[in-house]
Amino acid sequence: MTHIAWLGKKSPFCGNVTYGLTTTEALRLRGHEISFIHFDTPVGAEASSGGPEVALPYLVKSQVYTIPSPGAQRELRESLERLRPDLVHASLTLSPLDFRLPDLCQQLGLPLVATFHPPFDASLRNLSAGTQQLTYQLYAPSLARYDRVVVFSELQADVLMRLGVPAQRLAVIPNGVDPERWCPAPTPTASTHLMELRQRFAGRRVFLYMGRIATEKNVEALLRAWRLVQPGGCTLVVVGDGPVRQSLMQAYGPEIGVHWWGHEPDQARRAALLQLAEVFLLPSLVEGLSLALLEAMASGTACVATDAGADGEVLEGGAGIVISTQGVTTQLRTLLPVLRDQPVLTAELGRRARQRALERYTLSRNIDQLERLYAELVPQGSVAA
Repeated sequence: MTHIAWLGKKSPFCGNVTYGLTTTEALRLRGHEISFIHFDTPVGAEASSGGPEVALPYLVKSQVYTIPSPGAQRELRESLERLRPDLVHASLTLSPLDFRLPDLCQQLGLPLVATFHPPFDASLRNLSAGTQQLTYQLYAPSLARYDRVVVFSELQADVLMRLGVPAQRLAVIPNGVDPERWCPAPTPTASTHLMELRQRFAGRRVFLYMGRIATEKNVEALLRAWRLVQPGGCTLVVVGDGPVRQSLMQAYGPEIGVHWWGHEPDQARRAALLQLAEVFLLPSLVEGLSLALLEAMASGTACVATDAGADGEVLEGGAGIVISTQGVTTQLRTLLPVLRDQPVLTAELGRRARQRALERYTLSRNIDQLERLYAELVPQGSVAA
């Protein structure tokens, strides 16, 4: 089995954190040795994670980017020399260290894999898309020097190839979720969390947003549509936190049927929220491949998402409803009454979403592809015993 030094994030909570923890857990269960290198290891984390961890010092850390301390590169090098992994897999944290990894790993003779998942919109239809395009332009020359770059969709690969990253360096491996962990509830009282939620929202049908509350997520467009329609008997539950949450809470409150849940760290409770919801709504201006969307699909929830990033590709062909990033409020103003009045439609969309997740976006499929990629870079005879 392969010894992988995984460089990623464990906090603050975001899609990168979920991706890193889920993927390394699955790799470890298949017998691979994982050394997790990240910024600011909590006390006792080594014992709880099932493998060695390395703390790298930092100056600033957020959901979007990380600024390491001046000594972080030296500590990373010393850690890799001590750990002697078979390869390094960096789930890129949008940090200056990302640009130095190719030289460092080349000096140490270590194959280097990156997962590059900043959100994007290939059509550049809004300011957020333009800002993310600059990120891709900035990263492309360095990504061309990684041995492999994992991206989540063909669209994302096309963007990077247009920016000069060679096609042979790119590996399209979509995100995956565990369909047994994220699944429809077998009964209305399948879990304590689900029973509590049914009591809490008794008599109301739940529409759900789950994710960061940030400008690029375009949550305000959803809230404006909800205020215009105010579908009777329904509640919009907004799960998550972020820089614009407080200002939006002041403008859109319970009087129009919006319930601000806040950040939910408990995975079982998040799963119950998705099982309870009839419709999952994702109005993003830019995206990579939303894990929350895949979790909702696997949970059998009807999904509505913009065509930003790979999300439209995920839902195409009837697995959900795809809307444009332009005019989100107008489109949702039309859709929300239909979704309210047609429970048979939402049930069928949920069934199709679950089927799509099982066909294309399972965690086991993701790990199979990663293992094949690792095998290409690390000949079996050179893998540490």
